[in-house]
Amino acid sequence: MNDSIKKSTPLTKQEQLNQFRVLAAKYNLELDLSQPVELNDSGLDFLAAAARSTDGTSWILRIPRRPDVIQSAAYEAKVLQLVGRSLPVAVPAWHINRPDLIAYRRLSGTPAATVDAASKAYKWHIDPGALSPEFVRSLAEAMAALHRIDGRTAGVAGLMAVEAVDLRAVTAARMEVVRQAYGVSDELWQRWQAWLADASYWPQHTSLIHGDLHPGHILVDDNQRVCGLLDWTEAECGDPATDFALYSAVFGEEALSRLLEEYEKAGGRIWPRMKEHIAEVLGSYAVTIGLFALKSGLEEYADMAREALGVPVHKSAD
Repeated sequence: MNDSIKKSTPLTKQEQLNQFRVLAAKYNLELDLSQPVELNDSGLDFLAAAARSTDGTSWILRIPRRPDVIQSAAYEAKVLQLVGRSLPVAVPAWHINRPDLIAYRRLSGTPAATVDAASKAYKWHIDPGALSPEFVRSLAEAMAALHRIDGRTAGVAGLMAVEAVDLRAVTAARMEVVRQAYGVSDELWQRWQAWLADASYWPQHTSLIHGDLHPGHILVDDNQRVCGLLDWTEAECGDPATDFALYSAVFGEEALSRLLEEYEKAGGRIWPRMKEHIAEVLGSYAVTIGLFALKSGLEEYADMAREALGVPVHKSAD
């Protein structure tokens, strides 16, 4: 395994910069050392950097933070091959795809928000309280195009695919994994069971979903039109409501209603209790946190999961 993955002690900023330069050169990508390298350490899975090569091209470089990310990256590469030819917005096209380094030409546009590593809060590029009609419409168009990719197409591409008839069983199984690992409050467990038992909430179709569609993964142009989507590690053919849950959490119910209107206009499939179902998907977000904590082994996220699950958080001994 590459030393950049094995190393557990935090690297200094200069060590991180040197690591990017060495790995880029290893794969014949010559960075322009006269230009600054912009580090982004807010990602959970990758340490990222923006840099220029000697021919003036702008690049995004990513180094895995943990061994489990390598397998996730191999899966993401399959996703990108499929969505890259299916969406009206840009997605990364990996030029270097190695266990210790991923590199792609930087997409045009700016993230709608970035996450401040220290405060764990969004730093906004757009106004979250006054979303432009162009932002909402173009995001809805991109989501509708993504959700038109069905399970058969996703399966042929080697992606995970769940049939609509299995959505509740798969969701219940994921809940049980997290419950066994961390526990869950009675109130939250009963809410989940009521949701699972009521078929009227649930869609009668599945579609390819992004799986982690929050503002940091949405690129916008100067007119606030969505022009690109990043970080496809969590994509699968599953419940289309998943892609609306974080939007609802960040921007609120009224903004969600506007997005759903534009989504339907763009050809997206809705169903009678879709908004209520989205609320329940958001209400089960502790499962997502718990599964990530189990996958990554990060105790910080295990504690976040316990808090979201309504169970005691472990306190380290002094």
